Order: sequence, then structure tokens, then C-alpha cells
Amino acid sequence: MKILKSVLAIALAAMMILSLCVPVFADGNEPTPATTETQSENTVRDYKAIAAAAIIGLAAAAGAIAMALTIMKTIEGIARQPEAASNIRSAMMLGLVFIETAIIYALIVAILVVFVL
Repeated sequence: MKILKSVLAIALAAMMILSLCVPVFADGNEPTPATTETQSENTVRDYKAIAAAAIIGLAAAAGAIAMALTIMKTIEGIARQPEAASNIRSAMMLGLVFIETAIIYALIVAILVVFVL
């Protein structure tokens, strides 16, 4: 229960920080017809950067928490049944690989957001 509260507190803090970053990119100047296209391109680029940062940040945080929980449960399982340590360890490694794969997919999505879209 403590871990869930910590995760929720971190997620809330991250959302608050991201919501405070949006006015940084707001520009108080009135656009002129010559600069409208350039400013809109810059705004889109800024939002892409924010989206990519959010994707990577959330994926890395969720992956770190998932890996920590996996390792914690593995250590508990090995402590309860030392004779099954090799089976438990191999299942843990497979689970960690899947978690890391999800994080790498998030990195690929962030790269696509920045450079392709």
C-alpha cells in the first residue's frame, strides 16, 4: 500500500510539473503574417519535445517500479524456497526482459514523435 501511495504521489507531481511547463512556450507577441508559419512550426516542435519527454519519463518510471517489484518478489520467493532458486531466477530474468522491452518501445515511440510526426 505504501508503494502505491508513493507511485501516485510521484505521478501527481509529474503531472503538476508538466502542466506548469506549458506556459513557458506561450508567446505574448502578436504574430505577423510573415512569422506565423515559423512560430507555428516552433510551437509544434515544442509540443513534440514535451510529448517525447513525457513518454520517456513515464515509461522509465513505470519500468523502474515494475523491475523493483519483480526483484523484490523474486528475492522473497528464493528465500522461501532456496531449492527452486534457478527456476525463479530464470523466470525473473524473462520478466525483466519483457519490462525493458516495453521501455525500449516507448523510446522508439518518442523518437518517432520527434522526428517523423
